[in-house]
Amino acid sequence: MARRLTLGPILILALLALMWLDEAVARAGWPAGVILLGLGTLACARGGYELARIFNHLGIQASIKGCTFSAAAGVLAGGLSIGHECWVGHNMGGTVLATSGAAVVFLSMLAYIRDRDLKGAATAVAAAAFAFIYAGVVLGFLLAIRREHGVWTMVGLIFLVKACDSGAYFTGVAIGKHKLIPWISPGKTWEGLVGGVITSGAFGALGVWLLRATMGEAATPALTYTDGVVLGVLLGVIGQAGDLSASVLKRDAGIKDAGRILPGFGGVLDMLDSLLLAAPVGYWYLLLRGF
Repeated sequence: MARRLTLGPILILALLALMWLDEAVARAGWPAGVILLGLGTLACARGGYELARIFNHLGIQASIKGCTFSAAAGVLAGGLSIGHECWVGHNMGGTVLATSGAAVVFLSMLAYIRDRDLKGAATAVAAAAFAFIYAGVVLGFLLAIRREHGVWTMVGLIFLVKACDSGAYFTGVAIGKHKLIPWISPGKTWEGLVGGVITSGAFGALGVWLLRATMGEAATPALTYTDGVVLGVLLGVIGQAGDLSASVLKRDAGIKDAGRILPGFGGVLDMLDSLLLAAPVGYWYLLLRGF
């Protein structure tokens, strides 16, 4: 817990500093989200590396270089092509994404069989395709949110997901007794889930208050406190589902964390897992609500 309490605030400050830089660069005339795309590419490349290690623990001959490249390609493809204001043009987004996916599949196959050894080729290609989508493409929705709704809206959505993570962790440590899904994640409890959802819902309402306090109600007429609570609860629950989806892979591989690069948290994939489902859900919520 001490490592989490030490590293957590440092990571938050680093994220805020990078997003401030992203906004400053955008105001200087660069494409909105260019810093975020670079950061996401590096993070997802590391996530792909960790995913390959998980597959290798399972006896699947996944290429570490192939999964690293595929995850980085995934976030680049998703970041460039997802959303109405994507950099490649709305009408070309699907074409770019599909072409990138096909390229990853065939390039990973060619790279694997270059030594004329076909054993494990099918699973290696499948692992690369999984890394492309799971550790790459879905996080392109964060960049779409940044372009269409602003950098601080995107940061707010990330904080809602992580608020549930933190609330669930501390509530579970304090009063957790009833296991949530022990065969997937032995540490998670129902008390922790409730505490996490309450935390993210409260932070959602607080986020709306901060927006209105800084921008004025006239600038945010459609955004209500109900939206803040609903979005907080929704992203909190979906974020926990994303966390559990990663736990399925780690539990199957017999490991606790995807990596050790972040003391107290594990690997990059352990930090991103709750965002994997929450990012597209958050994007669609904002789109369907007409914000």
